[in-house]
Amino acid sequence: MQPTKQPTTFLKQMRHEWHAAAQWLDDSWRQAGIWLRNQFRSLQQAELDYIVLPLSGDLPERAGPPRTFWQRQLPIYPDEPLSLQELNYILHRIKDADNVKGVLFIFQGISGGLATLQNLRQAMQRLRQQGKEVIVYTPFLDLPHYFVATAADRIIAPPSAHFDVIGLRTSIAFLKESLALVGLQIDIVQISPYKSALDNLGKGDMSPELREQLTWLLDERFDLLLSSMAEGRGKTVEEMKAAVDCAPLFANAILEHGLVDALLYEDELAHWLAADSEQGVVESKQSAVGSEQSAVGSEQSPVSNLHSPSPPRARLALWDDAAALLKEKFRRTTTQFIGVVSLEGGIMPGESRNPPIDLPIPLLGGRTAGDATLLRLLRRAEEQEEMAALIFHVDSPGGSALASDLIGRQIERIARKKPVLVYMGNVAASGGYYVSAAAHHIMAQSGTVTGSIGVINARLSSSEMEKKLGVNRVSIQRGERAALYSNETPLNEDEKAALMSSIQAIYAQFKQVVARGRELPYDQLDPICEGRVWTGRQALAHKLVDSHGDFVDAVRQAAELAGLPTDDQHQVRVLNFYDRDREYRLPQPYEAAEELFHLFTHQQWPQINGKPLLLLPFTIKF
Repeated sequence: MQPTKQPTTFLKQMRHEWHAAAQWLDDSWRQAGIWLRNQFRSLQQAELDYIVLPLSGDLPERAGPPRTFWQRQLPIYPDEPLSLQELNYILHRIKDADNVKGVLFIFQGISGGLATLQNLRQAMQRLRQQGKEVIVYTPFLDLPHYFVATAADRIIAPPSAHFDVIGLRTSIAFLKESLALVGLQIDIVQISPYKSALDNLGKGDMSPELREQLTWLLDERFDLLLSSMAEGRGKTVEEMKAAVDCAPLFANAILEHGLVDALLYEDELAHWLAADSEQGVVESKQSAVGSEQSAVGSEQSPVSNLHSPSPPRARLALWDDAAALLKEKFRRTTTQFIGVVSLEGGIMPGESRNPPIDLPIPLLGGRTAGDATLLRLLRRAEEQEEMAALIFHVDSPGGSALASDLIGRQIERIARKKPVLVYMGNVAASGGYYVSAAAHHIMAQSGTVTGSIGVINARLSSSEMEKKLGVNRVSIQRGERAALYSNETPLNEDEKAALMSSIQAIYAQFKQVVARGRELPYDQLDPICEGRVWTGRQALAHKLVDSHGDFVDAVRQAAELAGLPTDDQHQVRVLNFYDRDREYRLPQPYEAAEELFHLFTHQQWPQINGKPLLLLPFTIKF
């Protein structure tokens, strides 16, 4: 097949000028529309106190692909969850509007990894820094909710809430003996004891290395959580730890410790906020009056601690009602855009999949990122002439070494032509780090789980179970190692040696990728590799990542790498790439520059016979 003919420089220049002219025309129309809408809103005297934003669920980082007309009409398609991408857009609009005072978040049960919670906190803090007030109303005062809430100006909870931040704990059930009872045995071959992804299945107890690793991760996370919550509430770390150590706390004790600012029912919020705004901070008392009406849309609400026959009400509105009332700010849009490709889930060969039920089984029960799907998306992004930089969003515990290498290779290809920034989500470890190493810049949150640079292999043996069931298996083979991947018998010494040789070769390759991508000495990598898992804060100290931040910070950093304007007078276009078809895409033609790169670096890609895993050893959840 002949390579695709590349357009000439003249045609590229003409196309760029055409896009610039079309963008200028679009900007002009938008500027005129914004001016007219703002004039109309001024005549309306549209003023609001607080936009009410209910938050619940997982809060994924990026929004899903736009739905078709029929998907929007049919009830069989559930509503898409609110993403941090959409939330940041809403908060950006609120920041620009000078006719709204702030935001009232209503927590209805949020969940997510530590990095997701940090991103939500950072979005709130950014809004406060831009002059808006942020208030959180939460019936839940457990660790995830309270951690996020402490980023707000004020926290309000119902009188029946209790402070339930009781710390962190981890436990592992080791199943070696249980599996043996049914005749199953798992033989593990690992690059070091720190690469402990399958220890719970192949070992009967916690190894010293796994205990050491979990200890430093718990210490890091507990320190991060305590310091963030203490700073948010104006306390010392010791004071916050004392509150955690004597939790749960109830009602007046919560107020006495300064953990919240008021105890109110939701229907009392509108009156309390109005009274607080007009009279200064109002000392709240525990309310004995409940109401079935919410703060939004309630016409009358008897508030026990406001002695007035008709107390004032703050002007509250849900986002859908308020969006058309907010004043807007015009910014010129860049002609070039920043592309975003997301890798989420265990890395596996083939197509990505997102099953409706997420089982707690690594790679088997949850979302997977298939190399075929990712290569298709990355190659499509690579073809975009107007793409100034790529943000590769990685949220994965790793998986197949082969699939990770193929994806990492494509990232390396793109990075030779355009800036590539890897933005790590809650976890980007093992294979998730492998695919990230070639980027120009790696950004994570301080609570991101990353590292785990190592390799592991395992084989299940069911021979004893078959004996218990009366199975008589008869096998005939040719080749000394034809049964290497069979589950008929436990590994013998020759097979263990073969698998160890395989993972040592892949580990050496993994370290070469890290050394080259991170510009670190190859011979000095073992102390930060060998399967060790790090938080984002530790990874920054070990030079495995370059900075901390959320996705808004990632866009700004990618724009700087690409030479795009980052001032407040411009907005950088950001385009998500979605997998809309399964058409195979050829890679871009191999360029002479790449040939020179291989020549001078003596890059070798050993052929690996086997299915070793680059997999994170555990999952940390709140």
